[in-house]
This record gives sequence, C-alpha cells and structure tokens, in this order.
Amino acid sequence: MVDKKYEDRGIVLDFLLQGHPSDPRPIHLREPIAQILGDTFFTLLEIVPMKEATFTLHERVFIGKGERDKVERIKRRVGYDELTAAAKAELPVAIEELIKEVPERFIEFFNRAAPLTTRFHQLELIPGIGKKIMWTIIEERKKGPFADFEDLAKRVKGLSNPQSLIAKRITMELEGVDKYCIFVRPPSRRASAEGEAP
Repeated sequence: MVDKKYEDRGIVLDFLLQGHPSDPRPIHLREPIAQILGDTFFTLLEIVPMKEATFTLHERVFIGKGERDKVERIKRRVGYDELTAAAKAELPVAIEELIKEVPERFIEFFNRAAPLTTRFHQLELIPGIGKKIMWTIIEERKKGPFADFEDLAKRVKGLSNPQSLIAKRITMELEGVDKYCIFVRPPSRRASAEGEAP
C-alpha cells in the first residue's frame, strides 16, 4: 500500500449543476458539486467545479495537489449515506472499472491475506469465500503466487468471478457494513476538507 494520504484522481459518480438537493439554500445560492470516488483509497468526496466546468459520469478528474484544470476545490469527504441515488447506482460500475485498471493490487491481496484472529481469516471478508475456498486459496498459493484473476479463478474451483467479489467487498466497506476495512481507508472522525484518507 502506498504511503501517501491524499487522493490524486477521482471518478465522477454524479454531477449536480444546481447543487445538492438537500442544500436548504435557494437554488440561485447553491454551488454546483460533483460526487466522486477517489481511485487510490476509494474515498467518497464532493468537489466544486471551476466556473463553467461540467463533468460527465465516470469522467476522471485530477484533485491532487498542484494545478487542477476543472476542480476549484474539494468541498468535503462524504459517507455512503450522503451519496445521491444516482451516485449510489454508479458506484459499483466505477469500483469495477478501478479494479480492472490495477488488478495486481487486488491479486496481491489473495497472495498475501493473513489471519485476523485464530478463527477468522482476511480472505473470509470477501463475499462468497467460506472456509473451504479459503483453504483452497491458501494451499494453491503455496505452490506459487496467483498471476492474475484468470489464474486465480482457474486454480480455485468455486471462485468464478473474483473481481466482482472484490467490488462487492469494497461497496460493503464504503457502506460501513462491518468494522474491517481491507481496501477502503476507514472514515475519519472529522470530514476532511482536502480529500485526505487518514
């Protein structure tokens, strides 16, 4: 895992030209916002575009330190419950896109996952992986690391679409379903104004 604490880029989940519907201010006083998913820590953020800038769904935007071309500022870090219905609908698609871009990061998880307690293994956090598949993964990786998702699915019977299972796990972590976060940085106690993933 990289040591940096900030997201550099995000993927647009929803663009609200007239601001967030829950904003109590009159429409003419609201600022446009976009809800995005950071591509490193899966941080959910709201950003304010530069004047006249617009975004399309799944567009990549630069939000890191330095000169931004379309983003005026990061407004705040948001929780899953604060996403619009449209953003929630786009989230699984965006997550799968990001997994396809850096599959080695997630294959590394299958190659290195370790026990959490004497009775519970990190692999069991992935939906669809029970004790039987977990032990198959552990035995198979002793023979050599998994090269890619295709290799993993071929060597571990019953694990037909690992990318989809990882995407489900990431969504669960964003929803705050349980206390363990293996792919998503846990939410901070205070909303971060600069997209920090503490």
